[in-house]
Amino acid sequence: MSAAARRNLIHRLINAAQHTACPCHGCRSMAAGGHGAVMNQLRKLATPVGVVQKEYAFEIAASNLRFGEGVTMEVGMDLKNMNPRKVGVFTDPNVAKLPPMQTAIESLDSQPDLSYEVYDRVVAEPTEESWRNAIAWARSHDFSHFLAVGGGSVMDTAKAANLFTVYKDSDLMDFINAPIGKGLPITEKLRPLIAVPTTAGTGSETTGTAILDITSKSFKTVHISSGLDTLFHSLESYTAIPYYERTPRPSNPINRPAYQGSNPVADIFSVWALKQTVKNLPRVAKDPNDEQAKQQMLLAAAFAGIGFGNAGVHLCHGMSYPISGLNKAGPKYKHPGYIVDHPIIPHGISVAVTGPSVFRFTSPSSPDRHREALAIFHDTTPSDPSISRIPDADIGSHLYDAIARFLDGLGVPRGLEAVGYSAADIPRLVQGTLPQRRVLDLAPGIGDIVGEDGKEALTGIFEGAMNY
Repeated sequence: MSAAARRNLIHRLINAAQHTACPCHGCRSMAAGGHGAVMNQLRKLATPVGVVQKEYAFEIAASNLRFGEGVTMEVGMDLKNMNPRKVGVFTDPNVAKLPPMQTAIESLDSQPDLSYEVYDRVVAEPTEESWRNAIAWARSHDFSHFLAVGGGSVMDTAKAANLFTVYKDSDLMDFINAPIGKGLPITEKLRPLIAVPTTAGTGSETTGTAILDITSKSFKTVHISSGLDTLFHSLESYTAIPYYERTPRPSNPINRPAYQGSNPVADIFSVWALKQTVKNLPRVAKDPNDEQAKQQMLLAAAFAGIGFGNAGVHLCHGMSYPISGLNKAGPKYKHPGYIVDHPIIPHGISVAVTGPSVFRFTSPSSPDRHREALAIFHDTTPSDPSISRIPDADIGSHLYDAIARFLDGLGVPRGLEAVGYSAADIPRLVQGTLPQRRVLDLAPGIGDIVGEDGKEALTGIFEGAMNY
């Protein structure tokens, strides 16, 4: 039976099921040809073996959040209340010298008989090697609890150490997303982890994902960074395909991915985070001592984390991984202000440089959502005549201009050429993006990005991101 014929038969059966009398509510016998017969036929036809089906559900997962001045001093009591055997404390060499880490250590020391060890060798933009070193250290101590004090790199490294302390015999690639790694589901209960974020960007304190730079492949596989990360976390999660359009539907709920597509709950967090970021990030850029703006950015990062941690991100992040990864062997761009001895395109920058081009491309797939994003950049509403009168076909170009102006006001490099890439690099950037199926499959307007069509679409977006 053809797919079309099967669909027609299903529709007829559904109609029959809705209109067939069923007075006993127990359904008549199949021999009688009643409701029971119809429903049994539906069961056979609705889910044929081997047919890829769309998702029908979404789940929301988020960490407990505690926000307010002074809460870092409570981590010692929090951990003591959990009756830990030994706590693994993760930070990086810079944060180790700063007040947040000093406060955390004072809090730990204030609790009698609270045993802990400190790992202060986390590197910015973690790699396979840096993760393996942290994992080996954590396994040697067999910690019962974890504390991370730092930015996305620290929190993600602590997550990895936690995971592989529980999975003592597993390899790093076992849980890396497919097709890069095996993408195995996590079925064991992980150990408690408290995260104290010291940057307002990654939202890693609210998510169950972590990222590293896979240097052998010249791309990353999941994230880090600053307020720009928050901006695009919220923009991408709000414009990701709806959860009910995602395929394949898992055969078991345990296989439902963390990134599920946009959904009504994640939307609330993503839109709020986008509004706060557009309002407050320029304030922080203008005045780094603006405490109110920094507090709102910290909350925005957490809210965006809840949004994208459940809905997912798409093209800006998928394309950012080869941009960062190939830099080490290619352009060797080193972003100003980073105290490192190696080339680095910070994650937020690598995400942002493609932003205008990406949202010009995705806009036709959901003009209403992109119109709302445009209104936020203009500090108005979609019903404002200046926004509502823009034809759907032109929303993308207007959003391109709005994002470009916003980034320009923050001093972001103006496209890929500004961080050292040229048109000759585009084929390698496309090849580095294609394996990022976990996020690309959520991209609006790009469909199933495999084969020549996918390459052509990505090539066009990269070409549009060379400068703005």
